[in-house]
Amino acid sequence: MVIGFGTITLRLDECHGLKEKRKIIKSIVSRSKNGFNAAVAEVDFNDIHQRAKIGFALVGNDRRKINSQIDKLFEFIYRMALAEIIDTETEIVNI
Repeated sequence: MVIGFGTITLRLDECHGLKEKRKIIKSIVSRSKNGFNAAVAEVDFNDIHQRAKIGFALVGNDRRKINSQIDKLFEFIYRMALAEIIDTETEIVNI
């Protein structure tokens, strides 16, 4: 079994409040969950309206496929153009 997990740190310059931020993050999280069959959630910066950190996890049996899915997830979030990706961290482990 192969598990790929990590975080994506986002900057939301156009956000002027927590309500607006939550709407954007909810959209990113739900579309990522549906598009990649991944566990995705906001994991940090909950009370800072111009920053967010999203955590994700993918499970499979092929390391290359998991790595490819993570790359596609990053590209998907980038192309949504709702927030700027300022940092990513990933790890892939075999169990």
